[in-house]
Amino acid sequence: MLIPTLREMPSDAQVISHALMLRAGYVRQISAGIYAYLPLANRVIEKLKTIMHEEFAKIDAVEMLAPALLTADLWRESGRYETYGDDLYKLKNRDQSDFILGPTHEETLTVLVRDAVKSYKQLPLNLYQIQPKYRDEKRPRNGLLRTREFIMKDGYSFHADYASLDVTYEDYRKAYEAIFKRAGLDFKGIIGDGGAMGGKDSQEFMAITPDRTALDHWLVLDKSIASLEEIPEDTVQAIREELLSWMTAGEDTVVYSDGSGYAANLEMASSEFKTVTKVAVQEEVERVATPDCKTIDEVSVFLDVPVEQTIKTLLFMADHEPLAVLLVGNDQVNTIKLKNYLGVDFLEPASEEAAREIMGAGFGSLGPVGLPDTVRLLADRRVEAIANAVTGANTDGFHLTGVNPGRDFKADYADIREVREGEMSPDGKGTLKFARGIEIGHIFKLGTRYSESMGATVLDENGRAVPIVMGSYGIGVSRILSAVIEQHARLFVNKTPKGDYRYSWGINFPSELAPYDIHLITVNVKDEQANSLTTKIERDLQEEGYQVLTDDRNERAGSKFSDSDLIGLPIRVTVGKKAAEGIVEVKIKATGDTIEVNAENLSETLEILGKGSSE
Repeated sequence: MLIPTLREMPSDAQVISHALMLRAGYVRQISAGIYAYLPLANRVIEKLKTIMHEEFAKIDAVEMLAPALLTADLWRESGRYETYGDDLYKLKNRDQSDFILGPTHEETLTVLVRDAVKSYKQLPLNLYQIQPKYRDEKRPRNGLLRTREFIMKDGYSFHADYASLDVTYEDYRKAYEAIFKRAGLDFKGIIGDGGAMGGKDSQEFMAITPDRTALDHWLVLDKSIASLEEIPEDTVQAIREELLSWMTAGEDTVVYSDGSGYAANLEMASSEFKTVTKVAVQEEVERVATPDCKTIDEVSVFLDVPVEQTIKTLLFMADHEPLAVLLVGNDQVNTIKLKNYLGVDFLEPASEEAAREIMGAGFGSLGPVGLPDTVRLLADRRVEAIANAVTGANTDGFHLTGVNPGRDFKADYADIREVREGEMSPDGKGTLKFARGIEIGHIFKLGTRYSESMGATVLDENGRAVPIVMGSYGIGVSRILSAVIEQHARLFVNKTPKGDYRYSWGINFPSELAPYDIHLITVNVKDEQANSLTTKIERDLQEEGYQVLTDDRNERAGSKFSDSDLIGLPIRVTVGKKAAEGIVEVKIKATGDTIEVNAENLSETLEILGKGSSE
């Protein structure tokens, strides 16, 4: 079998999962962001597919396969050909017709159903596929977490009404939870952003990145080591430094309450907000010089006012129209919330040159008072509660004091700020905590976004043409491989006969996803009795339904054990020095425990161990 393991951690890998997939011989990069899935990785993916097939069958989802090469006309119908962005692979055929490589398949499935389904009686339909997708990432990185070609499960449901969509949406939520639990993942279902999909209601599923400072999570101690306290401090420190040298995988921040079930992506998270009644006497607006004060902190110190009494003004271009955004003090704007509230296709910060042309001043001196009529004004809801605020004066080097919302400027108000860790949960139960996460799934209620733009209708019970109501459901199949390894990577600590402490990296695969159930190793392939016993064990185990990877290479025992730790199968059975007595060694990967067993009793032992489940 092709399992090209590496002795050292690859220097170009920045996250643990990428390094271990390379070192354990699971994947190899063909070009930037494009990987080959070698036999072990392919077996994991096939097992994940089996889990998905089983869970989706329970909700009457039917598998199909659409082409990856799509005519651009489909995406022109929906309007996404122009708005999707630079990640869309665009190409021409020999006739100079426009095509794309599919990053997702809403348009394709909408057209298929539009042309085949005419009556509400033919609905609902629930279809899915598992295939490669293509997105021209500007900076592919971190192994399978950010690639240009990736494996995705995408499902689409079609309904005559929203009540039917709600049922299927809930079915998918439960199916996703079952799939991720069976895959051995620590995950959270969170409030998500529909983004380029165009959906309204959506939920993301995030695999939580382990805390690299929590040694108990990472370490598997050899049976000769009683506890972590036994390991010398210099070895423990080396292990800590090794862990902290890796980047934290996951580009998303998960915000969750420590006192309730609330969880959301940072891009969508809110915190508790209570309307505050102003009691301060309103001061008169005064223009004051603030030389060399560009930041909120500098203005706060110079004027000796609390940061919370200042209002920051940012300028954006929203669908090419100027938009001034107000925030309290050092709050940060949440551009996803802002874009969703505005309902625009394009949103970007204005240049300082544009700010001077539109508002008369550069960054650091912008304010909401006396804006031109061409500038729309939107404020975070916390701004409305500030009395006698300090704002920019729209003149370089000057600010205004005594500014009061409602009297001195009028704005629309919305929740457009980024929450901070430690704030109260929006449901009032607990405080907000932050964790890093890897997006592994996303479900959307698309509604009629695509059916209306592409003319997909059915006749309802009254004979009227109504747009089909749709849902979309995705799982990042190849990302799950990374997420599982990220969560189940382990440092195996051993004590040598000389009394030294050694540690090495490996994978501790959950039993349902492990490429094989058992790693069977012959220590000395020149020992005929060992070879004979290995052959018998392999045959017996396979007949009992176990998937067995047998290492009968003519290699040193140390190399075989090292590769076994890397590959990460739940159980290792070693045929060694006691082969003539019919005795083999069984090692449980999840705990590091080893026991000697008579080969005749191996089956019963494995049954007790439950195929080495890491649960």
